[in-house]
Amino acid sequence: MCRLSVNINKFATLRNARGGNLPNILQTAIDCERFGAQGITVHPRPDERHIRYQDAKDLKSIITTEYNIEGNPVVSFKELVSQLVPNQVTLVPDAHDALTSNAGWDTKKNLSFLKKTVDYFKNMGIRCSLFVDPIPEMICYASETGANRIELYTEEYARQFHFHREKAIAPYVHAAEIATQLGLGVNAGHDLNLENVGFFVQSVPNILEVSIGHALICESIFMGLENTIQSYLRELSRHDF
Repeated sequence: MCRLSVNINKFATLRNARGGNLPNILQTAIDCERFGAQGITVHPRPDERHIRYQDAKDLKSIITTEYNIEGNPVVSFKELVSQLVPNQVTLVPDAHDALTSNAGWDTKKNLSFLKKTVDYFKNMGIRCSLFVDPIPEMICYASETGANRIELYTEEYARQFHFHREKAIAPYVHAAEIATQLGLGVNAGHDLNLENVGFFVQSVPNILEVSIGHALICESIFMGLENTIQSYLRELSRHDF
């Protein structure tokens, strides 16, 4: 079954809006794991507008599943990941002022840089994943970097899902097939939610992990965190699409 990694950034956004330590980010991660999450994801940005670098450090000692740190590999990010040595690092080409991640890597243009960065992290024993659009050429060049996995950027799928889900899913199916042929593991994330995640993972072959934050946290406001995480796990294990 595809694994669920919960991105807890938005819990930190809520905390930062008021100051103090409510919600407690460490307890949030513990609860997510206790409720069934199979991984915890954080995406610290240089301006620390949600997850702070100190949060990422504090989380290292309490996460018992898989720890995935994602972000743009600027100097401060590389230093942080090098210090913590998480299970996985997901490299994302987000600009410092981007509201959220909004594009995958141009792996052809950035091939040399990505090769060096992937080697840097892999030499520490960290699994490396590259955030990419479902474009065959970008996946082929991702393979040349030496990365272990790609994470398919799923915003376009989510945007089209309610209009024509078969058309929306097609590029992702093809992308995952190419990645698998090249020996890349496949993760996915961005704008996946309880409505669209089940069809995605049942349609796209060999998805190893989905990273979900914003939607899961919004849904938990009404459903409760435990119930929401359990609902995702049920969606990820469905076979009736």
